[in-house]
Amino acid sequence: MTQGRIQAHSRKRKREILTRSEEETFEFAKGLAGTFRGTEIVLLEGELGAGKTIFAKGLAAGLGVADTDRVCSPSYTLVNVYQGRCPVFHIDLYRLDKSREVEDLGWEDFIGEGVVIVEWAEKIPFPLDGIRVSIEVGPGDERRITIRS
Repeated sequence: MTQGRIQAHSRKRKREILTRSEEETFEFAKGLAGTFRGTEIVLLEGELGAGKTIFAKGLAAGLGVADTDRVCSPSYTLVNVYQGRCPVFHIDLYRLDKSREVEDLGWEDFIGEGVVIVEWAEKIPFPLDGIRVSIEVGPGDERRITIRS
């Protein structure tokens, strides 16, 4: 695997927002994706049920994926591909336990070919620059979303 190709120039900005419903989380992600060029890497982190897939659905909507009901966590298939204004590669690392399994996914095939969204990005065993989104569960439906880019 060519790690140099995956690693990009790091931009160091941090932003925090609070959402109070799945709809707000979806809409925030949709708005964020509206600013994308089409080659971004989005690294989603958070506990089970935090809202990573809702965030991914919002990103897909912002990227022009027509049927966001089709956007689901690819826990068993590992990678789902959706077409919007650019390809959207949705990866889920939840079921992968070994670093080698994560490394063998063929990352270099996706980088630069569309937007790459990775759920359970904390399992990535190598440096990968991108937009890092951490979702923390608060009381009720509240979510604290921290974005580092």
